[in-house]
Amino acid sequence: MYQQWQRWRAARVFESIVHDLNELQRVLLGRAATPTAVVFDGRTLQSTPESGHRAGYDGAKKRKGRKAHIAVDTLGHLLSVVITPANEQERAQVGQRCQRVQEITGKPSRSALVTKAIRAKTPNTRQRCMTLICRSSPSPKGKPTLLVPRRWEVERSFAWCSRFRRLARDYERLSNSLQQLHFVVFACIMLARYANSA
Repeated sequence: MYQQWQRWRAARVFESIVHDLNELQRVLLGRAATPTAVVFDGRTLQSTPESGHRAGYDGAKKRKGRKAHIAVDTLGHLLSVVITPANEQERAQVGQRCQRVQEITGKPSRSALVTKAIRAKTPNTRQRCMTLICRSSPSPKGKPTLLVPRRWEVERSFAWCSRFRRLARDYERLSNSLQQLHFVVFACIMLARYANSA
C-alpha cells in the first residue's frame, strides 16, 4: 500500500482529482470553470515525534511544527499547497503559490493575501504586501491588483482540514506527503458535497 501511495504521490494523482472536481462543481454552480479570485493563508501544524526534527518554531503561535500555506478560490476549494517549517514568513511563499495557481488556471488571478500584515493599520506594511501581490500576480491590463476581503473562505477550508486526524497535527516525515494529504482530504470533502447536492 505504501508503494502505491508513493506512486500516486509522485504523480500528484489526488491533486489532479481535486482540480477536476473543482471545475465540475464550479460549472454545476453556474460559475466559470477556473477561478478569477484566490485567497492565501497559512496555518501551523504542531509537530509530533515523527516530524519534529524537520519542524520550525512559530513565534506568533508559540508552536513548533510545519506551516501549510494554501491557496483557495472563493468557494473554499483547494488550489495549491506549500509546506515549510513554521518559522518561514507567510509573504515569502506568495510567489510560489501564485505561480502554481496560474499554472492550474492558465491565467493571472486576483489575489488576496490574508496575513496580520495586511490587517495592520500601518500604511507602509499594507503597501509592501500589495506590491508583492502585484508582482506575483499582475492583472492582464497592468492595473494594480485589488485585495479582496474574503478571509472567512480560507479559514473555513482550514476548519474542514482540521476535522481529519492526519491533518490535525503533523504526523508526516516528508513534506510532499503532507502536501498531498491536503488534496486527499479535499477530494473526500468535495465528493461528499457533490453527493449531497446531486
